[in-house]
Amino acid sequence: MADSAEAAAILKRALDYPYAAPERSYLYRDGEVHDLPGDPDLAGRTPLLSYGANAAPEALARKLTALPGEVLPVLRAELEGFDVVYSAHVSPYGAVPATLIESPGTTAPVFVLHPTAEQRALLTASEPNYDLVELPLCLAMGDKPATRPVQVYRSKHGPLELDGSPVALAAIRARGRTLPQLDQPAILERARALLEPQLSLEDFIRTCVAEGGRSFPSLGSL
Repeated sequence: MADSAEAAAILKRALDYPYAAPERSYLYRDGEVHDLPGDPDLAGRTPLLSYGANAAPEALARKLTALPGEVLPVLRAELEGFDVVYSAHVSPYGAVPATLIESPGTTAPVFVLHPTAEQRALLTASEPNYDLVELPLCLAMGDKPATRPVQVYRSKHGPLELDGSPVALAAIRARGRTLPQLDQPAILERARALLEPQLSLEDFIRTCVAEGGRSFPSLGSL
């Protein structure tokens, strides 16, 4: 029974990526969402862009469990000139996660986290397939768009391409999107059919988790 429950949890975690996030700014604490104060104290906190799982309370609860009681301001924003696409790797937990690419005319809904140094260290430790970089990004956070320096996790593997094109995350409802889009089950199925056609989707995900993830550096097209 335990093995069955564990297998179900592995499958759900992979297929549910990028997980549910509020459609508003909020204050995170211990896995729960609280109202963000009108003038939150951001002193000593460095802006960190989240365009995938890192804005979801479910994911933050896994990553910040070592800092109980600490709050994290999470601000809803819009990012101009970029889209959120699949990265060319499977994560250690079995999902095909996201990365950013430039996409003129596209506006993607994102979040800007404001972690402490300790919170940022835990988040960075959970991102072995990403580099933490600082970029000048055109963001609107409840006001007019402005270019701001923001830290960003960008995939070391680059975008995954299908039929010669990056593929956007259907779960991220960007405006002005020009790229094809798929949901997580569909992108995993495409990867499975090419890489491990003899396996079921569930077994493919479990194999990737057992291997600690997988990259697709040689795949120009799935």
